[in-house]
Amino acid sequence: MSLHVTDPPVPMSRKAAGAYYTPDPVAACLVRWAVRERDDRLLDPSCGDGGFLALHPRSFGIERDGTSARLARERAPCGEIHVGDFFAWAERTADLFDCAAGNPPFIRYQAFSGETRERALRLCRKLGATFSGLTSSWAPFLVATAGLLRPGGRMAFVVPAEIGHAPYAAPLLDFVVGRFAMVHLVAIREKLFPELSEDCWLLFADGYGGSTPEIRLSAVDRLDADGGPPSAFARVAVAEWRSEWRRRLRPFLMPESARDAYRRVRDADGTRRLGELASVGIGYVSGANDFFHLRPSEARRLGIPDTFLHPTVRNGRALSGNVLGPDDVARWLAADEPVLLLRLPKKAALPASVTAYLDGEAGRRARTAYKCRVRSPWHSVPDVRVPDYFLSYMSGERPALVRNDAGCTATNSVHCVRLLHPASRRRLATWGTPFVDLSCEIEGHPLGGGLLKLEPREAAQVALPPAGLPRPADGDALREGLAVMRRWRHRAG
Repeated sequence: MSLHVTDPPVPMSRKAAGAYYTPDPVAACLVRWAVRERDDRLLDPSCGDGGFLALHPRSFGIERDGTSARLARERAPCGEIHVGDFFAWAERTADLFDCAAGNPPFIRYQAFSGETRERALRLCRKLGATFSGLTSSWAPFLVATAGLLRPGGRMAFVVPAEIGHAPYAAPLLDFVVGRFAMVHLVAIREKLFPELSEDCWLLFADGYGGSTPEIRLSAVDRLDADGGPPSAFARVAVAEWRSEWRRRLRPFLMPESARDAYRRVRDADGTRRLGELASVGIGYVSGANDFFHLRPSEARRLGIPDTFLHPTVRNGRALSGNVLGPDDVARWLAADEPVLLLRLPKKAALPASVTAYLDGEAGRRARTAYKCRVRSPWHSVPDVRVPDYFLSYMSGERPALVRNDAGCTATNSVHCVRLLHPASRRRLATWGTPFVDLSCEIEGHPLGGGLLKLEPREAAQVALPPAGLPRPADGDALREGLAVMRRWRHRAG
């Protein structure tokens, strides 16, 4: 074995490196399928401790972390390892490989930054895949790896379940169906990495240099590590994935009968998207919650006039039932909860009591917070609105849509929904029905721990049917689809 070092080995934390090593049975399953001949050259673009390399003698790995690379050298003595940045190496190498397998680092866009990110995105554009700035690291890893395969080559990788719904994953799928003759995704409900909240799927792609009009999708409870891609799979037409389901594969976890029933209602005359009836956005960002949210006892002690205080929803836990009313606010105030937003105008004379609070020790600390520093004046919280409804964006059973009869505002811990026309209230009354619950599952995405997350752009796509829909004949299929989608985010019911 040889070990080449071009970048100084830099010890990295496991989390920073996205390094959660693949269980041996999973690695063996992927390598067994990827390698067809003993003389095949196998590439692992982020080889970690060498778990994949050890399974095939003609293997080549790249690893940025020097400590992990040394472990890989011990584990795979027949392999060859390059220590450095994969994308820098991929840009300049003339090597080609028969196959590739691995578990690319899953580093979210906030940490996937700097020169490495720019180099990765540049290389992907050159290969024909354009990612947004929100992409996680694993998707560029797969594109760059594919570009190093010989014609007819194949690759097999662990991928996060986000491949089934994340917008940043769509360019990857567009790339692989346009570069491989066969693309097969295996959705696995049982966690491959029990210590992580992240669900993982497997991606198998064969026939580099070809293309395919379909994505094969198998949904299994647990991985059969002795085989390759399952023989049973759904054929997802790429055209349907792009147009009907907005480049999301998660709906294909449901039975076809459920998808058909959902589509009949979604596409019916009179069905409206929430974004057609209302605007959905985040609440305000104070920049210093402890400073700007006061308890009633604090406001009285400081002498803050009521005209500068506004009751607010701090988080989704405050939302129970379908309506938030004055009695709820009265209960919060009686419990002396910090639910009074200090709402100060940008240009107005402030009373001495307010000025004293702003200039006190707490105010001097608050004005150093980033959001406070970059706005003028620092003490005027922007985007404070009183919406018609509140919408929870991280939910257990279902997202809560709560009518705001109390005149409260809200932080960015919940979404604010403002009707475009008062008559739309009748349509929003369908919230919580099985069809709308299923629409939330389809348009939202699992967050881990059984939670469903609904971003504003996703909430705007939730379909609200007219009276008379869905028809009773579709009820069982829709309920089955809802149960399946909840089960796949590890939520019973």
